[in-house]
Amino acid sequence: MLQQTQVKTVVPYFINFVSKIPNLKTLSTSKEKKILKLWEGLGYYRRAKNLLKTARMLIKNYDGRLPTKFEEIKKLPGIGDYTANALLALVYNQPRIPVDGNVKRVFLRYFDKNTKKMNNLFKTNRNADLAEALMEFGAVVCKPINPLCVSCNLKRNCNFFNNKIKISSQNKYFFKEKKYNIFCYLNKGKKEIALTQNKSLTFLKNFKMPKTQIVKSKKMLQVRGWNYLCNYKNNISNIKMDINLFYKFTKKKPLKFIWHPIDCVTDEFIPSFTKRIFAKVAKLY
Repeated sequence: MLQQTQVKTVVPYFINFVSKIPNLKTLSTSKEKKILKLWEGLGYYRRAKNLLKTARMLIKNYDGRLPTKFEEIKKLPGIGDYTANALLALVYNQPRIPVDGNVKRVFLRYFDKNTKKMNNLFKTNRNADLAEALMEFGAVVCKPINPLCVSCNLKRNCNFFNNKIKISSQNKYFFKEKKYNIFCYLNKGKKEIALTQNKSLTFLKNFKMPKTQIVKSKKMLQVRGWNYLCNYKNNISNIKMDINLFYKFTKKKPLKFIWHPIDCVTDEFIPSFTKRIFAKVAKLY
């Protein structure tokens, strides 16, 4: 849950999740629809799917236990170097350092170089505490903007503090800006909206949403036969979406679309992205 998401956002989701899914066995036997519903609003839904797949693999192939070898953990869905190192350090107290943006920034600032072999820099019996401390230190003290250098206990030997070193722009997180047209077929009599799956959108391809078009030229901004509703911005993953929203009232929906009530709460998983569209078109009724 914490991948690309702040702790303060995750906490209520985590508490609710573990109250409904208290252990690995329960998770492994849960339906994907239930997991996505509990994840609803957090975004990055591939994390939830990978979590479910991993739970099933651990129960089936590893007797419900996390592998102790780096190469084995990386075979699990959605687990890369960072997560594998974090798990081995936190679960098995192995001498490993999970290198995320926060940890990398700490080492760049302190040593003034990109240290590749970080796992060999420290010798301690408290590897789990060290890994957690580095991650927390980068997030709370050695922040990307306005770091707390004056009160930092490491400032005496820190190159960044003593020499005012500027961190290169490659460590900043950039959004890719893209324009989209979203077309909403609305059934005015029943207050419904037509939804489908948009395979062209890799980050939302498995979820129901209105017809969506990636704008690749200025000519595509000249839309005919549709009513313009509004323009708004929406960030998903590393994509900054510049959205023009259009609508039309009709009693017929295109093939492969379904009618979905705009203001009806159901057990069916609908991503927050689509719910924001519901809120905007609801003003037309």
